[in-house]
Amino acid sequence: MKKFRPQPGFVVQAYRFALGPNAAQEAALRSHCGAARAAYNWAVGWVSASWWQRKAEESYGVVEESLTKWRPWSLPALRKAFNEAKHTGPRFAGWWEENSKEAYSTGLANAAAAFGNYAKSKQGERRGRAVGMPRFKSKRKARLACRFTTGTIRVDTDGRHVTLPGLGAIRTHEPTGKLLTRVQAGTARILSATVRRERGRWFVSFQAEVQRDLAKVARPDVAVGIDLGVKTLAVMADSTGGIREEANPRHLDAALGQLRRASRTVFRRRGPDRRMGQKPSKRWEKANAARNRVHHRVANLRADALHKLTTAVAAEYGTVVVGDLSVAGMLKNRRLARRIADAGFGEIRRRLTYKPRRNGCRIMAADRFFPSSKTCSGCGAVKAKLPLHVRTYACGVCGLVIDRDANAAHNLAALAAAAVTGTGVAGDQDAVKASKPRGVDHKTRTTRRSRTATAGRAGGAALPDQRQTETRDRTQAEALTLW
Repeated sequence: MKKFRPQPGFVVQAYRFALGPNAAQEAALRSHCGAARAAYNWAVGWVSASWWQRKAEESYGVVEESLTKWRPWSLPALRKAFNEAKHTGPRFAGWWEENSKEAYSTGLANAAAAFGNYAKSKQGERRGRAVGMPRFKSKRKARLACRFTTGTIRVDTDGRHVTLPGLGAIRTHEPTGKLLTRVQAGTARILSATVRRERGRWFVSFQAEVQRDLAKVARPDVAVGIDLGVKTLAVMADSTGGIREEANPRHLDAALGQLRRASRTVFRRRGPDRRMGQKPSKRWEKANAARNRVHHRVANLRADALHKLTTAVAAEYGTVVVGDLSVAGMLKNRRLARRIADAGFGEIRRRLTYKPRRNGCRIMAADRFFPSSKTCSGCGAVKAKLPLHVRTYACGVCGLVIDRDANAAHNLAALAAAAVTGTGVAGDQDAVKASKPRGVDHKTRTTRRSRTATAGRAGGAALPDQRQTETRDRTQAEALTLW
């Protein structure tokens, strides 16, 4: 399918509004989202049935020419097959007319995308972790969402209602003037709308083609390196030598007391038990809703803080350099997992990926194994080891003493200059030939056991004079790599 491209001078932007549906409208919203899930499950079952049938026939010794044909998973093929099944099959025949056709199209489009991602992953054409075969969506766990691409999709002129196919006019919880003004002026055109239930509320997101001039950054010639941390959320060092710190708000830590009290209240109520067929009591539902509101408030506060931080960075600097952190690996540290998740490292990286496109800001990511914390920003010497509890970097070569996070931010900022010329070290950016520290291997190097160690020493640890040369500090030797 051909990808949509906006016309020159326009960008594709989303406008998100909270909805305030009544009881009947909320039931209709849930019905549409349930229809999308049912269509998705039908498509997964319809396509995978031919796969399992072929596998069974192969085990019986059926020749290749006589095997069951593969069923296609393209969106047009799924739509054609579903249109036949919804009239004749008992699964949809009795109720499919209650919802808009866009609900079923949403599920079929998601199934086609899932099978496409699976095929690309098997063929090695998709980056990232391997994608498994699409699975059925559970009625209890599936996220409620539905997308509308055709039909009556508009923002009403009163500025407090939106109209969607099959749902009619739904009141919004907040004014829609920021989109309505652009639509009336002819500088925006609505492409699609997506309704979704998140954090206990219904939201609608309008995807619109908006006319927007390219805004220049405030400091186009300045590069900034951002080092993320738990104690301080972000330490930003720019190429002019300035340094700035963004405090970690720690919204979850501030709400832990409320969560403990709310969780104790929920625990004392009679909750659901699927094994015994027990339904939750009304008091449990109220207590659980109160606990969820605390979680939702923390999530909203975190999203707001990260939006403000990333927007300010993308609007000020011409080049932004961030580290490629393995957040999934960092979350395996049971001592820091909660604080790392609360900081939102992955979300900062994701938002800094798309926001700089608005104003021409360039985003760069350092290699995951680039030793930004271990490298001296003054002379380029690299320490073999730098434990996490050591918060001050002291260089044994040039004598530089600097905060650990500030040193890492300076090294990240120097990567922008090293991509063109220089060494990548904050203290030397004018060299002709680019060079950089070797970094760390993908497998962490450790001090090996000495062969001459006696059996009486626990673990066979080597004496100080027997330590190998690979664990000593080293100087810069190789070129920088950017990812």
